[in-house]
Amino acid sequence: MDASIIKADASRQRGVPGEEQVNWSDPSLSTRAVREYLEALDEEALAETLPKRLSLTDPQARWTAAPGGPAFFAYSTNYLIDTEHGVIVDVEPTPAIRTAEVESTRTMIERVEELFDIKPARLIGDTAYGTAPMLAWMVEEKDIEPHVPVWDKTARKNDSFSSNDFHWNEEAEEYRCPAGNVLRSEWRAFKNLRSHVTKANTIIFRSRQTDCAACPMKARCCPNTSFRKIARSVHEAARDVARHIATTPEYRRSRH
Repeated sequence: MDASIIKADASRQRGVPGEEQVNWSDPSLSTRAVREYLEALDEEALAETLPKRLSLTDPQARWTAAPGGPAFFAYSTNYLIDTEHGVIVDVEPTPAIRTAEVESTRTMIERVEELFDIKPARLIGDTAYGTAPMLAWMVEEKDIEPHVPVWDKTARKNDSFSSNDFHWNEEAEEYRCPAGNVLRSEWRAFKNLRSHVTKANTIIFRSRQTDCAACPMKARCCPNTSFRKIARSVHEAARDVARHIATTPEYRRSRH
């Protein structure tokens, strides 16, 4: 999977800030063709995400500087490629926005499977395709090996402990910190069972405040808080599959 940026036929000058309210019926702001185009669109399509800048000529284009240099209005062409035979199997156009590009992966794989009854054994892509929901879709729903780097923002720039320094115990459903202390999603039994799943589809695991207060490693773990917490994705198992694949020779061969 990969995406290419295609410059839209839309002037950089004919744009307004994305949060600005636009009266599309005003002839001085948009042409008849644009107004008819907007009337035919699904209302949610334009407002899916708030763009940084909105084109008055082509409202579906997205303002991007992804290729480097000055920003411009653009679309993406997303390709599903059979790398063994060098064949483009499917193409899906989207606005030049990462979420739409990644979502096109599902569209193309399911379309190719329906039309030709074929499905990738593995999928190669950059980190943009390594989000937790996408990895879960590949691993759990489609049985596709993700040869994709895991999208992980937990690494810390200093020498303090990141979540990868904590050991996960699947059977006990708890983390162990480098000092051996436990982090759990709940420390007391509730009368009614709770999922503990947040709006971000994570479960928060917390240490005991008393454990952290007496820990000699606190300065490298949670120097500014009284306890340590880790947000674990509900799709962490799929992320672990991708991490394991990334250590294999097959992964290195597929990406070179």
